[in-house]
Amino acid sequence: MKESVSTYNKNQSIDQLIVDFIHYYQMDGKIDALDTIYLTNQLLELLGKKELKPVSAQPINEPLMLLDQMIEFAINGGIIRDTVSDKDILGAKIMGIVTPRPSEINQKFWKLYDKEKLAATDYFYALSKENNYIKTREIAKNIEYKHQTPYGEIEITINLSRPEKDPKEIALAKTEKSAYPVNLLCMENEGYAGNSQHPGRANHRIIRLDVADEPWGYQYSPYLYYNEHAIFLSEEHRAMNVGDKAIRNLLDILTTFPHYFVGSNAGLPIVGGSILSHDHYQGGRHTFALERSEMEHTFELKDLPQVTAGIVKWPMSVIRIQSTDKEALAQAAKKIMDTWEDYNDETVGIYDFTGETPHNAITPIARMRDNQFELDLVLRNNRTSDEFPDGIFHPHPPVQHIKKENIGLIEVMGLAILPPRLEKELAEVERYLIGKSADVKAMHLPWAETLKKENSGVTEESAQSIVRHAVGEVFLQVLKDAGVFKRDQAGKDAFIRFTDYLKTV
Repeated sequence: MKESVSTYNKNQSIDQLIVDFIHYYQMDGKIDALDTIYLTNQLLELLGKKELKPVSAQPINEPLMLLDQMIEFAINGGIIRDTVSDKDILGAKIMGIVTPRPSEINQKFWKLYDKEKLAATDYFYALSKENNYIKTREIAKNIEYKHQTPYGEIEITINLSRPEKDPKEIALAKTEKSAYPVNLLCMENEGYAGNSQHPGRANHRIIRLDVADEPWGYQYSPYLYYNEHAIFLSEEHRAMNVGDKAIRNLLDILTTFPHYFVGSNAGLPIVGGSILSHDHYQGGRHTFALERSEMEHTFELKDLPQVTAGIVKWPMSVIRIQSTDKEALAQAAKKIMDTWEDYNDETVGIYDFTGETPHNAITPIARMRDNQFELDLVLRNNRTSDEFPDGIFHPHPPVQHIKKENIGLIEVMGLAILPPRLEKELAEVERYLIGKSADVKAMHLPWAETLKKENSGVTEESAQSIVRHAVGEVFLQVLKDAGVFKRDQAGKDAFIRFTDYLKTV
């Protein structure tokens, strides 16, 4: 049974920190008493200690506070540099000491899975937070709120969790380039020490699983964007290919984890929004606004009567298909994806190719609903023009002061991931609205002036809600910009023409 205590002396000796740290995980059942000396010696080596003074263990309930103090000891003793990377690497190594080996974790996971699927993912999620692989303290810094729209309640996040490197560390990274691990998503990250340009992964563990008769892995994102933000990754190093095989992979993962959704970014630049060099998907336990949106127009697919299909009421262009028949659903998805790949409608600016360069792609999202398999197929196009060099179906210039980056899977579903710069920049806009400052970045000034005209008598109490509401409206416009069939009458008619065409193929 774990001991607890309400306070802890922050000025304890390093010997006391080491003893208490190991003792905590022993009492918490994470390590066996027989491993205490062995793990203590590993920790001594990491911290450059040649011996351990005898001290009695004290009960604590904040092991990460001890982690911080041990890292501080290492900095003061010249064992590591006072840089983001060195602290990250040492922190991961310390937590790796008290994290079970991959084989042990996998054995326990699948043993729990045989009894209850939810218990298995609960176990692995809790472990990934407890060993500081999931950066819970950093994630807590994010600014998060919801915004009501005609399409439901979308979510806004200003991402403040990832630490920024200083210029010296950025320069140092140029001398530490490595081809191993190949990327941040490959299996070789498990237990990797890290360097100035690759995060410490000594405490990283991956659950092995079979996906459509291939070896894959499953882990969580260190900087969660939503509850149980999971990543499924191929063991083989290969580029993403979002075709028929990807759909079957998603449905297979969903069969293994029916309490999760799982989806893929599109496989083309601009609309991909992800690491396209490694085949992977994202999933988790979270209900997004897109999932809550209903179909506003239904249609039939030729030779697939067991599949329900329809257009979803959403600012982007989404076809939803449902069936209890997994194979029929995969066939329906292939029909829609193959048809879209070569589809043109010049009346709304949709062209499938420029020369031999493809433009049409799909962002697929799979889930279970009422004991049925359900797929949302989001139609994407990455064509550019002189007017829109960043992308015709991409955030347009009027909204790029808030969001210029690619619109990937997570944002497609209604969760904005906004850059950390906005924390200070939006505060400046708030001060501008109440007349306390004229120091607004030039890119925000037209927007700030519009807000000031539309909102008279802004107070310190109301400024934040006004700005946050306006940011929510900007993100809604971002989604509309990314929609290939717009929500005006011409766009709706064009979308119906596409679904009518699907009935014939």
